[in-house]
Amino acid sequence: MKTITMMSEADMTKGHGVLSVYDELMMLLETYYPDKYIVRKNSLAHADIFHYHTINPEFFLSIPLVRKKSITVGFVHFMPKTLDESLDLWKVAKVPFYKYIIKFYNSMDYLVTVNPHFIKELVEAGIDRNKITYIPNCVSSEHFFEMSAQEKVQLRKKLDIPLDKRVIIGVGQLQIRKGVLDFVKVAKDNPDKLFLWLGGFSFGKISDGYDEIKEIMEHPPANVRFVGMVDRSEMNDYYNASDLLLLPSYAELFPMTILEALNCKLPIVVRNLEEYQGIVSDYCLLCEDAEGFSREINRLCSDEAYYAQAKVKSTAGSEFYSTQNVAKMWDQFYSSLTKKVRNKKLSCGKSGVAR
Repeated sequence: MKTITMMSEADMTKGHGVLSVYDELMMLLETYYPDKYIVRKNSLAHADIFHYHTINPEFFLSIPLVRKKSITVGFVHFMPKTLDESLDLWKVAKVPFYKYIIKFYNSMDYLVTVNPHFIKELVEAGIDRNKITYIPNCVSSEHFFEMSAQEKVQLRKKLDIPLDKRVIIGVGQLQIRKGVLDFVKVAKDNPDKLFLWLGGFSFGKISDGYDEIKEIMEHPPANVRFVGMVDRSEMNDYYNASDLLLLPSYAELFPMTILEALNCKLPIVVRNLEEYQGIVSDYCLLCEDAEGFSREINRLCSDEAYYAQAKVKSTAGSEFYSTQNVAKMWDQFYSSLTKKVRNKKLSCGKSGVAR
């Protein structure tokens, strides 16, 4: 059996995709390969592979030590560009922090990105293309699934959601990049529908657009509810109590919320982003702006046949990004590193490095 140590402090902040991705990968290995991999968390004891999920400074300091006889893997959840659109940082802090991110990635033996469009950005940042692998995200169908019509009625009663309203759900951190302002604009243009936003200020006051969004939250339109942070174990209830997902983000890697909604067979309306092409574009309805979102939502809410077609798209997406398919990709990737680990150990022994 091979040993993998997961290095992550993603749980220091709740309500963000990095933590969800980490939880799903742990679940994949425990479910599909319990007899093939021994998985540890945040240990510096010897392991064949050290997989870094977050870029904490203490993790960076550990890299020279573990690279002597182990393979290091970095998970690329973001690039400076995506952080620039998420956090409101002073320039004096922004420049060195962004350099640190690239330096962290460059220090890895291998990198895994959840979106192939970021491979180009990594290469442009000076990282060797040969050490970058694309593996998509996935979510468990045991945790996210479509419920029966009767169960959905009971959920609405439980969550205090009117039975006679069309419900549009938005999920994500409260920041400008997530398209919160467009979400509210669409809600104002559709006063007959109920709009729910699940998520909070994961990064507090440095979240981009904090003051503007906070003001809206304190005086929201009558048909908008800012639900706040919701535990992931309760998210399936909210998806099933809703009619469709609206994700108006301006930039994304591979949103876990799309995968969660796909499993719940919800129609999904998103902004037409380059990053979505060839990844989720076949399973979602693409729009350019708030006016487009409104048109698409109104058609879904008034045309039963069109709504059914959108559900078929979601079903196809949930099958393509099944845990079985993605688990195989991770196994192939980790297995490909086995020989490299052995060669590194031999090389260290010959060079006289202490064992």
